[in-house]
Amino acid sequence: MITRSAGRDALLLWFGSRAGLLVVTLLGTALGAYADKWRKWDAGLFITIAQYGYDGEPGKPVDDGLPAFFPGFPMLLRVVHLVVPDWAAAGLLISLAAGAVAMVALARLAELEGASGWMAVLALLLYPMAVFLAAGYSESLFLAFAIPAWLAARQGQWSLAASLAAGASCVRITGLFLAIALVVEFLTRRESIRQAGWLVVPFVPLVTYSYYHYSRSGDWLAWKHAQEAGWGRDFAWPWEAWKSTWRSAMGSDDNAVAFRMEIAGAVVALAVLIWLLALCRWSELVYTGLQAAALMTSAYYLSIPRSLLLWFPLWILVAKVATRRPWVMVGYALIFGPLMLLNAERFLSGAWAG
Repeated sequence: MITRSAGRDALLLWFGSRAGLLVVTLLGTALGAYADKWRKWDAGLFITIAQYGYDGEPGKPVDDGLPAFFPGFPMLLRVVHLVVPDWAAAGLLISLAAGAVAMVALARLAELEGASGWMAVLALLLYPMAVFLAAGYSESLFLAFAIPAWLAARQGQWSLAASLAAGASCVRITGLFLAIALVVEFLTRRESIRQAGWLVVPFVPLVTYSYYHYSRSGDWLAWKHAQEAGWGRDFAWPWEAWKSTWRSAMGSDDNAVAFRMEIAGAVVALAVLIWLLALCRWSELVYTGLQAAALMTSAYYLSIPRSLLLWFPLWILVAKVATRRPWVMVGYALIFGPLMLLNAERFLSGAWAG
């Protein structure tokens, strides 16, 4: 049963944690430079797309990696910029609002699953990569569509679930994995075949985006080839990807730290997949397993820890355990809370943080 306080507690945790990051960020920083301090890595690329489109800034070399970013976040960024003149600030506001929606939905989904809603939210917010939920990145916006979509599916509201999943598909390629997982969820629940037509809807934005780039460049898979060109995400067998990442992690420079984080993320991901398999959670296993397969068959591991932010089944599993054994959440907070702050500091200082 979903309690009335689930949404309230989620919002208190979300806005409270954002206030904490605000204080940390402003230490030694002028208020006017706050937004610019968050304009790091992909946040700047989203702004470039919102300003100039996928051809990039005129007069500068074309960035072949731009098509890797789906248009949902840049389009919304362009709209918000109409009332918020600063591009970086507009991105932060989108993540703030979208994160609030995502946290409320996560709390309600957790309670529907018999777990504590606020514990699921806290588990996510204390995760070391949670800094990306605050930044002008697409994670918060994706979750603002994906978690309500899954909640609607669990409640048998397939038209709503499909429409929300279509929104998620506009934001990240992860929407493809969500769409496939919804098909599995539909089949395992043995829903009426009359509702099956809705399952096509989440695939429409993916096809539309692919056609857009096909019309520009003749490449249906421009988003995939952009990942290869911009980040070296060429296909590799899983054992080859592991070996190349392990070698990079054994160095002594700052990049070695990042690759150690990737290895830790991969270990956590495999543990979660085994956990879901043991519980026979087939649709969640498909959603997470497809992501893991895509990430672990790249030339080297990249952004695996950050991708776990999108694994909402993980945060519900943690909440289920902590609901029965509260000391688990205490230990979780003591271990991961400081790591989250350290990773936030890495991000804000310009270091690669996941």
